[in-house]
Amino acid sequence: MTLQEVFAKKTFCLGVELVTTRGLAHHDPAAKVLRLGRDLAGRTEIDWLSITDNAGGNPALAAEHLGGLLRDLGAEVLIHLSAKDMNRSALEGRAWALASRGLTNVLALTGDYPVAGFRGNARPAFDLDSVTLLAMLADMNAGMEIAAPGRAAVTLEPTAFYPGVAVSPFKAQAAELLGQYLKLERKIVHGARFIITQVGYDARKWDELRLHLAERGHALPCIGYVYLLGKGVARIFHRNQIPGCVVSDELLALVERQAAGPDRGKSFFIELAAKQAAILRGMGYRGAYLGGLSSPAQLDAILERLGSFSPDDWRLFAKELQFPAPKEFYMYARHPETGLADAAARKPVPRAPAGALERLAFAFNQVFHRLVFASTAPLFGPAARVYRALEKRPRLAASARDIENLIKAVLFGCRGCGDCSLPETTYICPEFACPKRQRNGPCGGSFLGQCEAEDRDCIWVRAFRRCGGAEQFAALFQAAPTFVDDALRTSSSWANAFLGRDHHRYEKGVKHGDSGTHADR
Repeated sequence: MTLQEVFAKKTFCLGVELVTTRGLAHHDPAAKVLRLGRDLAGRTEIDWLSITDNAGGNPALAAEHLGGLLRDLGAEVLIHLSAKDMNRSALEGRAWALASRGLTNVLALTGDYPVAGFRGNARPAFDLDSVTLLAMLADMNAGMEIAAPGRAAVTLEPTAFYPGVAVSPFKAQAAELLGQYLKLERKIVHGARFIITQVGYDARKWDELRLHLAERGHALPCIGYVYLLGKGVARIFHRNQIPGCVVSDELLALVERQAAGPDRGKSFFIELAAKQAAILRGMGYRGAYLGGLSSPAQLDAILERLGSFSPDDWRLFAKELQFPAPKEFYMYARHPETGLADAAARKPVPRAPAGALERLAFAFNQVFHRLVFASTAPLFGPAARVYRALEKRPRLAASARDIENLIKAVLFGCRGCGDCSLPETTYICPEFACPKRQRNGPCGGSFLGQCEAEDRDCIWVRAFRRCGGAEQFAALFQAAPTFVDDALRTSSSWANAFLGRDHHRYEKGVKHGDSGTHADR
């Protein structure tokens, strides 16, 4: 069955993750992954094999090579496609190659920040993110229309991508967790067909995600990530060296104790993975996504243990398998009987206001935007007329651009992208303040509010504080997703806004090349 048929017809399914590595496909260490994939390809218990894309920000054999080999052996394959290493042209080209090979199951990811490369760290791309990548795949599925200057538009043959996305319910802070759920809404709107969680060990958070999706009326297949722990990898997750993978202090202490036993904790780790799969099955998740396997024997052991559980054992497991961070925020109160989320008691998201000076600056920028830059602003029309006049006077236009750049550099750390998103990010410049330049919501890599790549607060946590509450924060995610046009770099973003050349030109009701107005922000 195809992956879509699996999710439609099976109540609980299993996938296995294969992490590619450097090297020739038929020589170790890459060949070791291929051998495991071949051993699993014919297993009837496994519904799909999932191939990572430079996981953890490390260079590796391209996912489609291993995926193509395994597909030829009859395996259903899910290819990870991340935006970290390629710009949109390369991603589109790669997508055409995947579709041409029949590799149409895709997990659309923003991707981990690169941490390695040939003779130094690689420069990241992040030209798209998971939301805009989904939008591109949806356009390809609908029959992408292309037009070259002086030629009639051509509609290309539609693709048949079946795209999924990742989400992390295992965020400790309210701002991070709310940001994950709000960005998930954007992903669903733009074509996500299934969901896979990131790595965490808290059954209550799994239950919260299930309830949240049900409340929002989403019936997408949701798959829980079950990672087979060991002492070494638990330490790596605990140090947040793999973004989005969470192991708490309490769980690490338990792992250390078990690893000191006669079998170095192997039976405990198998038991833990089997219990996680049982919990997911009992909760009504569509499946479990098994990671961290290095041999078919480990899979056999997990499945054997899973098969030994009685139907209601998962309820006991769910109570004991909860390893939150200190002061962990939960979207729902704890149910007194199940120990999981109480569907009748959703908790308000606590306010986390910014400092007085930051609030004042934010309020000033909002007022200025409503007076000048919003399409309904009283000064928008006059400003547009001024900039149309400046278009005819290049020297004056250049001087105006220099003044603009100086003002924005001082106030916002502007990097001159020419396609400004400040109103959509609470006037925090993503080009300056975010290593991944995330304009459409937070990535999954933050930890305790901190950026995965640099020692600073995540800009979306800062945006939550500036908003002062959940309602205004949620409003940021209602706009159309931002595609940054690199052709505008170094040009005047004010001119591009007033003359309809920035990313707003792609919003509903705005035609490409409109020289008068742009859509309401």
